[in-house]
Amino acid sequence: MNAIKPLHLFGETILAGESKTISMEIAKLHTMNKLKVPIIVERSKLEGPIVLFCAGLHGDEINGTETVRQIITKKINKPKKGTIICIPIINIFGFINQTREFPDKRDLNRVFPGSKTGSLASRFAYYLVHEILPNIDYVIDFHAGGAQRFNAPQIRIEQGNSELKKLAEAFHAPFTLYSKNISGSFRSTCDKLGVKMLLFEGGKSLDLNEDITREALEGTKRFLEHLDMLNSRKKASEPKHTSVYIEKSNWLRAKYSGMFHGIAKAGSFVNKGDLLATISDPYGKVEHNVKAPHEGYLINVNHAPFVYQGDAIFHISTQLET
Repeated sequence: MNAIKPLHLFGETILAGESKTISMEIAKLHTMNKLKVPIIVERSKLEGPIVLFCAGLHGDEINGTETVRQIITKKINKPKKGTIICIPIINIFGFINQTREFPDKRDLNRVFPGSKTGSLASRFAYYLVHEILPNIDYVIDFHAGGAQRFNAPQIRIEQGNSELKKLAEAFHAPFTLYSKNISGSFRSTCDKLGVKMLLFEGGKSLDLNEDITREALEGTKRFLEHLDMLNSRKKASEPKHTSVYIEKSNWLRAKYSGMFHGIAKAGSFVNKGDLLATISDPYGKVEHNVKAPHEGYLINVNHAPFVYQGDAIFHISTQLET
């Protein structure tokens, strides 16, 4: 194998075999305090792919941040060959404030590819696209469900992309969900630039879940092993489950407002007519049953203590890949 070429990020050079933490500084807090986004780079002395593991596009999705943190602390990010870049928190503003959005109220995952002179979120997107992505071959972007909605561990890819499907098969999450790229998203921009991305979803916002983190870590090791990048001191586990590929799914929405008592668990298979939850008034007079409209896997379950009419409460598969 050939030696690795120098890597240049944000004006700094990282050589073959070098470990370095780079600080991305784009804007200060309103108090004028500096705000740095750490980028942790680990390089082998051998040529190979450059992989980015990132989280925190949405500042309240902290389980993704915990996953990338453990990738670092468990030294999974020390590659056998190539380079691994870790960004545990991209939206550092949202992480501080425990909010999904940037201070400008924009969703970072809807403003890509961004603008150098645009809004704060747009500027962050711009620098990710122009400073990071030109160097990257593969990305795993770790997310969690928002607004108290708990995602079963899943990989999301666009249908019809055979290379992404091979990567998803290597990761081997319990579920692989085919979903279209959303305009303005990080995933859509990666696709346009030829960067191969897996989007991992698991857990919910403002919550840490050990089972979700474990699935993400084991999948990451299998992903790196597939690329022949996994450090020889680490071992990728054999999956203990089959991976279910979901072609179509829909949301079941609340028909009533009230206190929400969830019964069915994320990741479970339900049959038509199974009791999923009840919605009750707080005075003990009314209780409505929520039943499965058809059979399928529950890939997202609402954990909110109360819901309003029309709220999304269960995400259920309608068609599996055969």
